Amino acid sequence: HALSMVEDGADIIDVGGESTRPGSTPVSPDEEIGRVVPVIAEIAKRTDRPISIDTYKARTAQAALAAGASLVNDISGMSFDPAMEKLVSDRRCPVIIMHIKGTPREMQQNPTYEDVVRDIIEYLKERIASAVGAGVHKGAIIVDPGIGFGKTVDHNLDILRRLKEFEVLGCPILVGVSRKSTIGAVLGGL
Repeated sequence: HALSMVEDGADIIDVGGESTRPGSTPVSPDEEIGRVVPVIAEIAKRTDRPISIDTYKARTAQAALAAGASLVNDISGMSFDPAMEKLVSDRRCPVIIMHIKGTPREMQQNPTYEDVVRDIIEYLKERIASAVGAGVHKGAIIVDPGIGFGKTVDHNLDILRRLKEFEVLGCPILVGVSRKSTIGAVLGGL
């Protein structure tokens, strides 16, 4: 599938070994490593496209980077595992810091905000400051407002309408909208 994505023009291949959909149950680092490392190693042999590891666990990220991944995509903004910031700093690799409200298991249980965009920007500012304080180079940080991660459809649409406001963070902005229920809601359940 990854090679097909490369043929279709994908610039980065994101590999994850744990579902983070609403209500999902976490898996152990050992199970996650067993799922992702063989896949990453095989993809790395067959393409020079960057591979990101989609995990919030430092042990998984470390194993994935050793297997050929070159960046970390952390849904928790490096807040769930205190070892993640040090790993990213030590490895000097790019990192995607995403906003999430709560954990995947309970994030969709009535998420509320004063102002969704302002609140997410404040969270991301704090996570960026924490990362930089741990030695992560600011130029290696990409931010993701976390469409679908502790947000209602209206929150998600507000984020998309106001995406330009995230430029205040001074980092590239990534938006993951694929396979999200917001798309179905907007399209009337199609």
